[in-house]
Amino acid sequence: MATKPIIILVGPSGAGKSTFLAEVLRDYPQFRDIVTYTTRPQRKGESEGNPYHFVTREAFQELIQKKFFVEWAEVHGKFYGSPRQPIIAAWNEGLGIIMDLDVQGARVFKREFPHALTVFIHPPSIDELRRRIIERDGGAPKDLDLRLENARKEMAVADEFDQQMVNEDFSQSYQELKKMIDEFLKSS
Repeated sequence: MATKPIIILVGPSGAGKSTFLAEVLRDYPQFRDIVTYTTRPQRKGESEGNPYHFVTREAFQELIQKKFFVEWAEVHGKFYGSPRQPIIAAWNEGLGIIMDLDVQGARVFKREFPHALTVFIHPPSIDELRRRIIERDGGAPKDLDLRLENARKEMAVADEFDQQMVNEDFSQSYQELKKMIDEFLKSS
């Protein structure tokens, strides 16, 4: 089976990965997002399958045992994982894949699919990241300090990834991302 392009958006929680992903899907119909699995609770405005498949820890652990995931990790005390079958199905339909993953997941994905383009998205600052998380979550989440500490650790290893960008002004940053994608598609 021939593989199609894979783009992985990486960065701390609140950096803007899901916003970029939604725009890429709108502008590049040749890509499909793979809905990942998580054990974290749904946030306001989310539903099953949007943006995750929400499962219990027990169900997630059963899926691990069945080798259901390409990669999985525990992040902020919750499990996240990328299912293998929807990726294969998208490739069989001639589509590429775009996903947003944490650092751990992106590392595993890159080992299995070395041709993937990984783009690390930085927030402009930790203070701005704090503001974005609080705004998105409708208040300071209980694990805010953990998320910010993890963000610092993730940003410290950003040079492991193919490309990096700072999401300060979304429109300008998105144009930068589109250039990266267009260059990647030309070279694929």
